[in-house]
Amino acid sequence: MLLINTRRDTLLAPLQAVSGIVERRHTLPILSNVLLEKTGDVLTLLATDIEIQITSSTGGASGEGNGAVTVGARKLQEILRSLPEAAEVSLTLDDRRLLVKAGKSRFSLQTLPAEDFPGMALVDGEAMRLTLAQKEFRRLLGQTQFAMAALDVRYYLNGLLLLVDGSELRAVATDGHRLAYASMPLEHPPGALRAEGAGRQELILPRKTVIELYRLLGDNDDPLTVEMLPNQIRFRFGQINLVSKLIDGRFPDYQRVIPASLKNVVSVGRAALLQSMVRAAILTNEKFRGVRLMLSEGSLRIMAANAEQEEALEEIEVDYSGEALDVGFNVAYLLDVLNNRSEETIEWGFNDANSSALLTIPGNERFRYVVMPMRI
Repeated sequence: MLLINTRRDTLLAPLQAVSGIVERRHTLPILSNVLLEKTGDVLTLLATDIEIQITSSTGGASGEGNGAVTVGARKLQEILRSLPEAAEVSLTLDDRRLLVKAGKSRFSLQTLPAEDFPGMALVDGEAMRLTLAQKEFRRLLGQTQFAMAALDVRYYLNGLLLLVDGSELRAVATDGHRLAYASMPLEHPPGALRAEGAGRQELILPRKTVIELYRLLGDNDDPLTVEMLPNQIRFRFGQINLVSKLIDGRFPDYQRVIPASLKNVVSVGRAALLQSMVRAAILTNEKFRGVRLMLSEGSLRIMAANAEQEEALEEIEVDYSGEALDVGFNVAYLLDVLNNRSEETIEWGFNDANSSALLTIPGNERFRYVVMPMRI
């Protein structure tokens, strides 16, 4: 049966949208597949890893009748990507094989039954709904996601706290050594942004969900709808629906981590600091990645050394007239925040060499980055 006959990009775009969560090796072989379901001239693609499910659809999928099948997501994606952009592609279902044809190219792929595909169940219940611009939410994720833990035994750190508090949406991530906080107002002009449901909602998004959302969201004003339930969250934007389970745990009290008062604040150009950090990082210890920051009136010196007794020294001018300071930091933590900001100036506040430092943006109360010092 001729399932689909369409242009390459018509099929490739939705496939790329859903295949990011597909694992190369999985205990259930069918989870390495993508579900293709055709109804009329609409093709729906669905992928899941049991924790996250992404659905995308596209029109213009002409073919004989309707049908559904699952096929290896990575293989199909690599085949389509290797074809010419203007290629016409047909998918034909022949017994348990999916035949992919384009010009004089032919591929025969193994399939598994669509009825065996383990789609996630959508949870019923009262949901808090937000509608906001894609670029605004993507920016919120970009300002915080780099501080998430990766494989921490404290599972609640391997994700991002999303909190709705009245007319404000907050995102917080921490790995125990640094913390990133960002917020945005839920009070834009009517129709641009709205929140339905009163009160407060607090949940933890899994790391993989956050990374996929950041990859898929556009840098535009197109709408994003968020539905928050007690143990599930759903995102709808464009032709994409993403459903994710939540991390069941209690996120640390981030407000206690952010310093309430600071004795000294230094103002420094972000670009100059970033370039100096990048150069100094070349000669840091590969395991500990430590750099020394020596601050004095009008000057910031950055030093790095490694086990081969190689050294790097950078010096930049800063706006500072307070007490001298000599403190060590993991350079990767500093590079993360500097690479994810675009402002010209960064403010660095501290009390002493043994307490956490606070990096902020002048005139911006909606971003905070806390980083713990390290001994060097």
